[in-house]
Amino acid sequence: MQLAGITALVTGAASGLGAATATRLADAGAHVLGIDLPKAVDAATATDRIRFVAADVTNEAEISAALATIDSAAAPLRLVVNCAGIAPARRILSSKGSHELDLFRRTIEVNLLGTFNVLNLAAAVIAEQSADENGQRGLIVNTASVAAFEGQIGQIAYSASKGGVVGMTVPAARDLARYGIRVNTIAPGIVDTPMLASLGPEVGASLAAGIPFPQRLARPDEYAQLVVMLAEHDYLNGETIRMDGALRMAPQ
Repeated sequence: MQLAGITALVTGAASGLGAATATRLADAGAHVLGIDLPKAVDAATATDRIRFVAADVTNEAEISAALATIDSAAAPLRLVVNCAGIAPARRILSSKGSHELDLFRRTIEVNLLGTFNVLNLAAAVIAEQSADENGQRGLIVNTASVAAFEGQIGQIAYSASKGGVVGMTVPAARDLARYGIRVNTIAPGIVDTPMLASLGPEVGASLAAGIPFPQRLARPDEYAQLVVMLAEHDYLNGETIRMDGALRMAPQ
């Protein structure tokens, strides 16, 4: 897939993985539609190739309205990258009592239902675009986590939500194959995001020490680099790719 001249939708685009991806895709010549919550969008900086729309990924009407702002004739939607997510930490049983059902539900809503909502609505838009000479119309990249495979203590809700994202990958790719739409998932390990940096350098160094090689935290721009690679490699479909430096998470 050629990135120049297309529209790429990125959720969670105001910070972290989403911001790095939006920048990388814009640099490659794509017109980026960045989706995030209102407060995050208000603090984000738009450019001539990145524009932001405030929307909740769990809300069908808001995502549909955001998609309706795309000028398909000028720059058709070909790429969707789902980066929006939350990562609460709570054990099933702790000194605070049992895990709150509302917290579990909200994690599933944002990380899993939100991912499906954007995938579902965006796929309908991509399917309306003309195919290239190979019958390809676009690509959807979802974000899971190594926690989908080795969830740590306190990650029951997060792991369940990301495991669901991994589980959607193959059936989504199969469902959308007839429309020439590929679906892949990236499962990052420990990424050096602003949220992690807020915990202090000692925490970051401790986490990095447990990564086999390279023995450092991943960078958001490396996630963005992998998105571009997936876009350019037309034969990768239905795959979940770990980006973790061979990390296998310990119980805690």
